[in-house]
Amino acid sequence: MAGEEPALDEAGPRSRAVPAPGGKVAHAGWLTTTVVLLAAIGLWQLCSVLQLFPPIALPSPAKVWSAFVTLFTIGYGGHTIWVDIGISSLRVAVGFIGAVIIGVPLGLMMARVQVIFRIIDPFLQFIRPVPPLAYIPLLVVWFGIGELPKILLILVGTIPVIIIGTISGVKATPPLRLSVARTLGATEGQIFRHVILPSALPEIFTAARVGIGVAWSCLVAAELIAADQGLGWLVQYAGQALQVAVVIAGIIVIGILGYAMELVIRLAESRSVPWRGRE
Repeated sequence: MAGEEPALDEAGPRSRAVPAPGGKVAHAGWLTTTVVLLAAIGLWQLCSVLQLFPPIALPSPAKVWSAFVTLFTIGYGGHTIWVDIGISSLRVAVGFIGAVIIGVPLGLMMARVQVIFRIIDPFLQFIRPVPPLAYIPLLVVWFGIGELPKILLILVGTIPVIIIGTISGVKATPPLRLSVARTLGATEGQIFRHVILPSALPEIFTAARVGIGVAWSCLVAAELIAADQGLGWLVQYAGQALQVAVVIAGIIVIGILGYAMELVIRLAESRSVPWRGRE
């Protein structure tokens, strides 16, 4: 009849599927990354063919791939690279987790208690700019040449990043949230658990992502301490023998492992802080 509204579908207008753009964006991202990597390998191969650098300084991608196969099958320095991967990953994981376990609570206390901040901050600012290599002689004298000094070196290099990121996260808590919580009668403990800590988590995870890169950077220095296994040792040992293809292969493996650990932190962040980017 005239004047009547046209009948809607039973499920309503919201039942119609709207394609989400996320899948296309992710696909485009991976495609761009693949193209860039292929272009970089192509440029590398071109430099090798034109001999812009001596072959001993820049081996071809084929030679590096051959070094990869050798490392994973026959090995180098008396064992396969699987042993080096396991040893280095364990050292980085223990040092990094130790830095998080110590650094996050310490950062929270420094951000909340001014006395603790004034006591610890001078030491933190003193340690932060010192390169990890400078600590090697002291750690060897104090703790010997076992696993402990290597792990401590990674921890000492990583913990300032974690502490500073945690402090920044707490300080970035919006004052309005604190005011609303106090108006509703929340105790200081409840404010910390339900307002401050959730607000600080994004910065803490960002610090962790930066820290895992610092941990891998400290690994090479850590494995200079009388090591005979590990990726850092492999790169150093192969470099002394001018095995540049093995050095490049080791660097690529370190990069892949570091990126994989960073992706694990991203996954934990997406599950622990699902509201990030939606505020």
